[in-house]
Amino acid sequence: MSGETAFSAYNPAALVDLYQLTMAQAYWHEGMHGEAVFSLHFRDLPRGRNFVLAAGLHAVLDALESFRFDRHTLDYLAGHELFREDFLRWLEDLRLDATVRAVPEGTVVFGQEPLLEVTAPVIQGQLVESLIMNQIHVQSVLASGAARIVAAAGGRPVVDFALRRMHGSDAAVQGARAMYIGGAHATSNVLAGRRYGIPVTGTMAHSYVQAHADERAALRAFAELYPETTLLIDTWDALDGVDRVIALAREQGEQFSVASIRIDSGDLEALAGTCRQRLDEAGLSQVRILVSGGLDEYRIARLVQNDAPIDGFGVGTHMGTGGHAPTLDLAYKLVAYEGRPCIKTSPGKPVYPGAKQVFRQQDAGRFSGDTVAAHDERQDGAPLLNEVMRDGRRTAPDEALADIRARAAAQVRALPEDVRKLEAATEPYRVNISPALRQAHEDALGTRR
Repeated sequence: MSGETAFSAYNPAALVDLYQLTMAQAYWHEGMHGEAVFSLHFRDLPRGRNFVLAAGLHAVLDALESFRFDRHTLDYLAGHELFREDFLRWLEDLRLDATVRAVPEGTVVFGQEPLLEVTAPVIQGQLVESLIMNQIHVQSVLASGAARIVAAAGGRPVVDFALRRMHGSDAAVQGARAMYIGGAHATSNVLAGRRYGIPVTGTMAHSYVQAHADERAALRAFAELYPETTLLIDTWDALDGVDRVIALAREQGEQFSVASIRIDSGDLEALAGTCRQRLDEAGLSQVRILVSGGLDEYRIARLVQNDAPIDGFGVGTHMGTGGHAPTLDLAYKLVAYEGRPCIKTSPGKPVYPGAKQVFRQQDAGRFSGDTVAAHDERQDGAPLLNEVMRDGRRTAPDEALADIRARAAAQVRALPEDVRKLEAATEPYRVNISPALRQAHEDALGTRR
């Protein structure tokens, strides 16, 4: 909707961990207002995953543009003995003047590659850490999982049924958008549909049939009210249900226009096969068969590989909660302050210094590898990070969601075949660190010894 953002329901400045505020006051107290660069990346791909789809940038930019400490938040902070009154007055006047560079939503990304970098006074860059990580994390996880499910479906539509099982309303609304980017055909989530223009779909639940004493009467009443609907047939027995749909078709004759039936339980492959046979024998070959109920990418892939006569899938819990890979090892790290490179030397958690760029190489239309380099280097391939915000304002209007979705599909198609598989790739996608960036890391290490 016009004027409605990802953060319309609450103040984004309040979405902060306490330690960011205590550090902010410490920086402020010491007069540390120098320019800093913070870099967002994940260290490694989740187990069994071959790529991640970047998502959530729109919500980050919404939050940064509207970032203000409102009176309710300041009054709450004033109730804590940690914060000085003059610091809270400074927070009240704070407006972000950050510059943000990021990969476009719907881009495939890999370990050690920055998804986003923030250049801003150090206090500003620190205060936005948690909200940036929160939004990029959940949306990238869900977009990536949806892309796998859509790939497993082999061209059959996948509908997001996840709202009821997702982790809160914010994740449900933003997640529906992310899953649509990942290739979901539509969503059951009305608020997400209203906010982002995602196609919405939905018909009936078992309770509608249960509320009627007679399943025939329930199916007839619903089909008369919604002629081109989907009828749920397994409230008691799926095969009895399909027979009742066939009887309804005979009863209504040329008026019958039910589009599909849905099976939500049992042996989906066997039931779909029998239902398809009975529908075809009754001259109802136009009635599609949809299935749902505890589906993940592996079950869907088996159904498709076995040529089960299924025309579409409704996926809820697995797609909406991240399924087999619900988290990314996401990190937001200081990489430069006042022109000085910053690193960490913690074991297993390397942080390369300075602002960066990622260059993607192609060979015969396929992505062949990436190089992470310093931002002022030039490497073979196309640079992935673009400036999307300057002085706290977007540098361009939001992209159309349809364009982001199309980009995601094209990016997945451009991956090497082994990387597109559901199984772990035998040859993982190649990500190199440029020699100059490695040297900068060694040089920075030398200054810490």
